[in-house]
Amino acid sequence: MSRTTLRTLLVFVAFAVVVMVLPAFVNDFRAQQFSYVGIYLIALIGLDILTGYTGQISLGHGAFMAIGGYTTAILMIDHGVKDIATIPIAILVAGVAGVLFGFPAARLSGLYLALATFGIAVATPELIKRFEGFTGGGSGVNLFGTPELTASLTPVRLAGVELNFNNWLYYLAWTLALAGYVIAWLILRGRTGRAFRAVRDSETAAVSSGVSLTRMKVIAFGISAAYAGAAGAMFAIATTYVNPDTFPVALSIFLLVGVVVGGLGSLKGLVVGAVFIQFMPLWTQSISKKPGAPAVVYGVILILVVLALPGGASGLVSRVTQLVRRGQDFPKP
Repeated sequence: MSRTTLRTLLVFVAFAVVVMVLPAFVNDFRAQQFSYVGIYLIALIGLDILTGYTGQISLGHGAFMAIGGYTTAILMIDHGVKDIATIPIAILVAGVAGVLFGFPAARLSGLYLALATFGIAVATPELIKRFEGFTGGGSGVNLFGTPELTASLTPVRLAGVELNFNNWLYYLAWTLALAGYVIAWLILRGRTGRAFRAVRDSETAAVSSGVSLTRMKVIAFGISAAYAGAAGAMFAIATTYVNPDTFPVALSIFLLVGVVVGGLGSLKGLVVGAVFIQFMPLWTQSISKKPGAPAVVYGVILILVVLALPGGASGLVSRVTQLVRRGQDFPKP
């Protein structure tokens, strides 16, 4: 095992320990907020695989989250499936949808692909409203108080500890996020990950090296959509309610913002991107209550972040690491 890999594993284990003990030091409301950070992190991992590592710009990730969210909601309400059991199904359904979209999308790139995926984000809420008998239309699907929603009626015991709904949601979201991070890390450090990066860096060079562009792009879309499906399922469980407005067009934009803030083509900064998505809008709203002011503040902060950290949070970490190494290598007097 290389020194870099060992260091990565140690940092991951330390972070996982912090995540697991955090609910003991925060209240239930704060635990719920950090649950959404974990949910967003799941979605950002998938989007980073597609956009950061494969170079396929997507503005429609929220649509795949909607597929996962509605899969969970419909299975729970119409078929009495327990919420946890719906998550693998939501992952599968969203992943298949991503693969199906990936085939025609493989012919597109750059702005044309971005517009195509944006079209999905715009069309999905309207499609949901049209199939009212299946999706509940504009009224949506209410999950609150259903026995299929774990810990919503009575607390559950896990490893001898009694958990209310907020704490249960926190541990479920972060367990999936950490597991998804490990899976993504394994994929990206292997042959598939190298092929993804080859497609991103130069499609011509990738083809000359024997990489199938269509195959890699479709796989990337499928994996990315599967992560979005997991995030969407968790989002439905967390909000206990889904309707077309639960997955708006703006959600896809915010997810792309999170990936950029975290650092394109790097997993280690995505937690910062997830925190940015969850807490920055709340913080800007607390600064000023005037109409439109929070959006202006949010935009200004985003511009400053991009200008100050063009490589995102992961780029900052890399620069700090390089400075530390140079200081260690510099000969002492």
